Amino acid sequence: MARLLTGLSLGYFLVMLDTTIVTVALPALSPSLPAQQWISNGYTLTFAAFLLTAGAWSDRFGARRVFSAGLVSFAVLSGLSALSFSTPSLIALRALLGVAGALLVPSSLSLIAAAYPVPAARAKAMGVWAAVSGTGLVAGPLLGGLLTQAFGWRAIFLVNVPVAAVAFALSRSAPPTPAKPGRTDLTGQVSAVVALSALTYALIESSWGPLLLSAAAAAVFVRSQRRPEAMLPARLFRNRAFPLGLVAGAIVNFGLSGVLFVLSLYFQETRGYPPSLTGLAFLPLTIPTAFNPIFTGRLVARIGPRIPAVSGFSLMSAGTLLQAYSASAVLSVVALALLGFGVSLAIPSLLTAVVASAPPDLTGVAGGALNAARQTGAALGVAILGALLAGTTTSIALIAAAGLLLAGALVVLFPIRL
Repeated sequence: MARLLTGLSLGYFLVMLDTTIVTVALPALSPSLPAQQWISNGYTLTFAAFLLTAGAWSDRFGARRVFSAGLVSFAVLSGLSALSFSTPSLIALRALLGVAGALLVPSSLSLIAAAYPVPAARAKAMGVWAAVSGTGLVAGPLLGGLLTQAFGWRAIFLVNVPVAAVAFALSRSAPPTPAKPGRTDLTGQVSAVVALSALTYALIESSWGPLLLSAAAAAVFVRSQRRPEAMLPARLFRNRAFPLGLVAGAIVNFGLSGVLFVLSLYFQETRGYPPSLTGLAFLPLTIPTAFNPIFTGRLVARIGPRIPAVSGFSLMSAGTLLQAYSASAVLSVVALALLGFGVSLAIPSLLTAVVASAPPDLTGVAGGALNAARQTGAALGVAILGALLAGTTTSIALIAAAGLLLAGALVVLFPIRL
């Protein structure tokens, strides 16, 4: 069982690693801020948009089959990304990587749910899964900085290949999950991609026209979800913990990814740090995620997810606000440590709450929905805070992120019982 959990965790580790490993390498990839935003968001956009479909595919075709297909695709596309020789081709490959990454997340959650049917044991397993994968999310800047300075930016993609191979070997022991008949919600999938892409384009390029397209596509998506083959079945929303958990998940990643993007540029362009030192500057954020999610999983199993989730949002907000008002390297360490502890409290708590709120036959869809919400938040965080950064200052962008994270604490504190 430990072998399987390690393989599943490494798969999600890859997904989260690729979300942030490019962050420190962005100045080496392109001098243009919009191009940097697209290189970052090309991955998170398709990842977010295809997570719902990936969750449905996991339930329909079997989680083990979908997880294996995602690992193979991720390894191949990572190798091709390392061979890219133009910004447009790299953005396109990053978008395809996002689709491959989307296959891994809900399928791994379904496999954990099948392997750990007892709720307390499942919460602990999810704590381990979140610890390994969460380390990938926040270790990305550190590893990306070291690899970029030592070997060039292509190394940040090549590192994925051996990790994917190990994850594939370890996950072969996954129990078979039954496939279920059904149809792909093509209307919902296309409208979700158009809505997210148009909204992100409008924010990055400061264009109002795509906002109308985004709104229209969102309306089509909502209407399409009333049909029997919907990606997001209506019965998921009968428990209020589910929709509000999605909102909270979006806020977590808005803050985390947006703050990482802003601080990576700030450390290199304002403080003059090289890529390796920029990566090391994020170490206080990385260390808590290596062990705290395991503690969070045990805490959630004992007292439930509500208190850890509220604490996590509060710590993230405090750390971001401290960084906004401080130019001191010492206070940056404290601020990033608070952010790291907050992330590693909030994310495992929300995962447990959302998956527990779903019917047993829709755990893959629920996991996909939560991660879709999180990655939508990540894409919007980079786009919105990047726009604020271009028009104002680093401090204002960070203060805005801190305010939204505080609102996230209120979302999980008052309206629902998580």
